[in-house]
Amino acid sequence: MFAEHIHTPEIKLIANLADELNIETYIVGGFVRDIFLKRDNKDIDFVCIGKGIHLAEKVAERLGTGAHLSVFKNFGTANIRYRDFEFEFVGARKESYQRDSRKPIVEDGTLEDDQNRRDFTINAMAIGMNKHNYGQLLDPFDGVGDIGRKLLKTPLDPNVTFSDDPLRMMRAVRFSTQLQFQIETKTYQALADNAARLEIISQERITDELNKIILSAIPSIGFKQLFDTKLLHQFFPEMVALQGTDTIKGKSHKDNFYHTLEVLDNTCTRSTYLWLRWAAILHDIAKPATKRFEDGHGFTFHGHEDKGARMVPKIFARLRLPLDHPMKYVQKLVQLHLRPIVLSRDEITDSAIRRLLFDAGDDIDDLMYLCESDITTKSKAKMERYLSNFEIVREKLKTIEAKDKIRNWQPPIDGAIIMETFNIPAGKAVGIIKTAIREAILDGIITSDYNVAFQYMLEQGRALGLETKN
Repeated sequence: MFAEHIHTPEIKLIANLADELNIETYIVGGFVRDIFLKRDNKDIDFVCIGKGIHLAEKVAERLGTGAHLSVFKNFGTANIRYRDFEFEFVGARKESYQRDSRKPIVEDGTLEDDQNRRDFTINAMAIGMNKHNYGQLLDPFDGVGDIGRKLLKTPLDPNVTFSDDPLRMMRAVRFSTQLQFQIETKTYQALADNAARLEIISQERITDELNKIILSAIPSIGFKQLFDTKLLHQFFPEMVALQGTDTIKGKSHKDNFYHTLEVLDNTCTRSTYLWLRWAAILHDIAKPATKRFEDGHGFTFHGHEDKGARMVPKIFARLRLPLDHPMKYVQKLVQLHLRPIVLSRDEITDSAIRRLLFDAGDDIDDLMYLCESDITTKSKAKMERYLSNFEIVREKLKTIEAKDKIRNWQPPIDGAIIMETFNIPAGKAVGIIKTAIREAILDGIITSDYNVAFQYMLEQGRALGLETKN
C-alpha cells in the first residue's frame, strides 16, 4: 500500500543514497500516519542510524540548485526544502528531560529507542528505506490498529512520556481535536496528573499548539479536554474563570465558559480566520469581572465589552500572540460585539448604522459573523427571530454603505484645515470642532460634502468665540 507514497523520484533518490552511504534509514512519524489517514503530507521525517546530517548534505547536493539545506549541528538535524517537499533528517536518539529543564538530554540511539520516545503510537510507525527492508512497515505499538480504533495513546507509560516532554500533553489534545480521536483512559488521566509540568515549556510552544486546536473543525473538543485536565488552568486563567453558574433568589446566569465554546464552534462554521476565532474566545472574557446581581432583574454584566477590550492586550502579551494588527482586530471586535445585537432589538436608525460602519470599518462583516455566532439559544423560534433581525441589520448596513460610503470614511475637515482657518495652534478647540463635524455627519445633520462641512466648521468656531484669519 506504500508504493504510490514512497516511489516518488525524491524518496527513491534518498533511499539509493542511504544505501550508497551505508546509512540505515527510515521514514517515521506524521508522513507514515497520514498514509493510513489518507491525508496528503509533503513533510517527511527520516531517522538515520548514524549520520543523518551527512545523508542530508548528499541528498541536497544530488537534488541540485532547487534544494535549500539548513543544518542544525547542535541538535543533530538537517532540513531540506525542495519544491513542495520538506525533508527532515535526524539521527536515531534517546531523549529525556530533567525535572526543571525545557531542553532535552539527547543521546545516540537505535530505531527502537527512537520509536519508544515518540509521543503517540500513531506517530511511532516507521517505513524501511534500505534495500533489505524497503517499504516494510515497522509498527511495534500497533499504531495502525489505534488509527482504526480512533484512539490516541502513548507508546510507553504516559506519565513518563508526558513528564519527559510536557508539550506532548498539548499535542495529545491537539491531535484528539484535529483527528476527532478519543484519548485512551490511562493517557487522559496522565494529562491531569502531569498538568503542572507544563510550566517548564515556553509559552510560544504552548500557544502554537493552542492555535492549531483553535484552527480545527470543532475546537470545543480540545478546550473541554484542556479544562477537564486542568491544562488550561496553567496558562489561560481568564478563560477558566468563565466556567460556572450562580443562583441568587431563583435567578441564574448561563455558564459563560461553555457558551464561549458554542460561540467559537459557531464561528468556525462561518470562517477559518484564526483571529476571528480568537475574538469569539475573548468576546465575553470580562464577564466574571463585571458580574453583578440586581434585585428584580437578575445577573448583569454591564460594560463587559469595554473591560474585555482592555483585557485583550494583556492576554495577547502573556500568551505571546502578536501585538500588532491581530491584537487590535480582536480588541475591536470584542469592543463592538454588542452593538449589532442592540441594533437588532431596537428600531434601527440611519445614525446608528453610520456609527457602526464608521467604528467597524472593513471588519464589519467579521463583526456580523461573530454576532450571529453569539446566538446560542436552544429555542428554534428565538433563533429564527434573532437571525431574521440580524438580516435586517445587514440589509440596512448595505443600504447606508451604498448611500453614504461611510466604511473607512474620514471627515472632510481635518485638524490642519481648522488650525489654518482660525489661525490657532493644536489644542482643545481643534478637537471640539473636529468631533462636532464628525458627529453631525454621522447623525445626518449635515452631509459629508466638503463645502457643507466647512460652513458647519465656521459655525462651530464662532460658537467657541473664534474668528477666521481674514
